[in-house]
Amino acid sequence: PMYFLRSFAYGAVSVVAMAALAALVITPAAIRLAGKRIGKPGRRGPLTESRWYTWTHAVMRRPRIAAAVTLIPLVIVGLPFLNIKFGFPDDRILPTTSSARQVGDHMRSDFTQDAGLPVHIVLLHGNGTRDNAAIDAYAAELSKVPTVVAAAGPGATYAGGRAIGPAGHEAGTGKDASFLTVTTTTLPFSTASDEALDRLHAVPPPAGMTPLFTGAAQSNRDGVEAIASRVPTMLGLIAAVMFVLLFLLSGSVIIPLKALVLNALSLTATFGALVWIFQEGHLGGLGTTVVGTLVSTMPVLMFCVAFGLSMDYEVFIIARIREFWLASDRSDAAGRESVALGLAGTGRIVTAAALVMAITFAGLVASQVSFLRIFGFGLAVAILVDAIVIRTVLLPAVMVLLGKANWWAPAPLARLHARIGLNEGAPSSNSSVPAEVG
Repeated sequence: PMYFLRSFAYGAVSVVAMAALAALVITPAAIRLAGKRIGKPGRRGPLTESRWYTWTHAVMRRPRIAAAVTLIPLVIVGLPFLNIKFGFPDDRILPTTSSARQVGDHMRSDFTQDAGLPVHIVLLHGNGTRDNAAIDAYAAELSKVPTVVAAAGPGATYAGGRAIGPAGHEAGTGKDASFLTVTTTTLPFSTASDEALDRLHAVPPPAGMTPLFTGAAQSNRDGVEAIASRVPTMLGLIAAVMFVLLFLLSGSVIIPLKALVLNALSLTATFGALVWIFQEGHLGGLGTTVVGTLVSTMPVLMFCVAFGLSMDYEVFIIARIREFWLASDRSDAAGRESVALGLAGTGRIVTAAALVMAITFAGLVASQVSFLRIFGFGLAVAILVDAIVIRTVLLPAVMVLLGKANWWAPAPLARLHARIGLNEGAPSSNSSVPAEVG
């Protein structure tokens, strides 16, 4: 619902659409122009001689051990994700040398209240008339809330329920609404600030009037709630679309479920690491100022980018494995061999692509703006965990444990896939010979 995230989505969808168009139009033309040079022999050999083939068979010989060795650390690393807290950024995202950061540090350390981040209240009169005495009484009640330093009403400024001075520019009244300002001792993105905001909301307004709250603390709450309210719908829609696409590719209902579970495991471990480092402050917060929350927009962006890349790798690998499976006799041994050949044919490409992306995102870690550092670090970790741990260890281990069940689908869905599935045919008899060797 936030314009920042929406604009990012528009840009990302446009880039993906242009990339797909280029792949379908420009790439075939470039290959045609290259002619015979596109198949120039290189240092390639049979897939069965590649390191990826040997590694995959080593994993599949003891799949339970391989799965346990990867699952247990990933679950442990992901546990801090249960304590994730979201907030909006303030001046502490900036380097300590910046003027705005220095002013903010002095306000927090040298003063009992931060007048620059108060809670503002617009009191709608509702019935078209205003009762100044009732409005000032409301301001007086607001000033009694713990952690409130002062509440400025149209008639006076109050502290502890008593008038301590005349009204200032922090408050005013008009025909349809009045404006009040409450100054507190709490930081706007802290638990104490949330509790103080709840207490302010709980103060009864004058009869017939409606209070509307704003300010840093309220904006933080509204922003986080706006994002959180859409998360279930977003996750459900993404999962449903990915399930359908992977089913159309594989003809199986197990492959899509497995992909979603493995992706969720990878992302949970990544977010757990972010919470442990940047929210809880371990490893020195990797040079950032720890404020007890993660910037609420960053995990959303990270999820979209990391999930998309992860599914890209999944489709690439599964499509190759399925080609060998369709060309086999569909036995258990053939299933193992299909997984080994599929990973042998894609492992080096996927790993190289992941390293390129991880290095690119890791460049953001050098940023002096903390949420960019979090974004870059998180994406680099997510990509490396997915490509190196999930795809090369956990995926083959799980597939060999599932055996023929990998390719199972209910009869009606199997018939549906036979009609509308994404089939590209089985590999030719010599397709494994020129494939890349890792």
